[in-house]
Amino acid sequence: MKPFEPMSPGGRGWRIVVDELVVPTRIGLHAHEHLAAQPVAIDASLLYRGVPGEAAAHELVDYEAWCARVSGFLEQKPHTRLLEMLAVEVAALSFDEWPALDAVTLLLYKPKIREGTRRVGIELDWRRADYDAWRAHAGSRAAACL
Repeated sequence: MKPFEPMSPGGRGWRIVVDELVVPTRIGLHAHEHLAAQPVAIDASLLYRGVPGEAAAHELVDYEAWCARVSGFLEQKPHTRLLEMLAVEVAALSFDEWPALDAVTLLLYKPKIREGTRRVGIELDWRRADYDAWRAHAGSRAAACL
């Protein structure tokens, strides 16, 4: 038996699952939400097709590095009004920094934000092609403003 046999070219690959990464960040529409950071919880699914092995680390997505990078980003960034925009920013950061990443699904929510619910949030499901199209559109919009 071989120790490892690469996946077939048609395979979906590996999925890293991050369950409830809680990070303080500045988020929200309401005036009282502009006063201080509040917790945002992130559930993430990060899909890539790299071959496991230390020699091929560039083909992998390091979950510890992803959690640390996203946490640092959210803790330091200026105020964002919408969870939807925050999800786009986290997705863009993920695709920018991890070339092996094929797809990301993010669920962002504010814990205990509404009485009678455990959580209320939004979900973003992007493939790399979605990110590339968004980046091209954002670039053309910026060029039009010059």
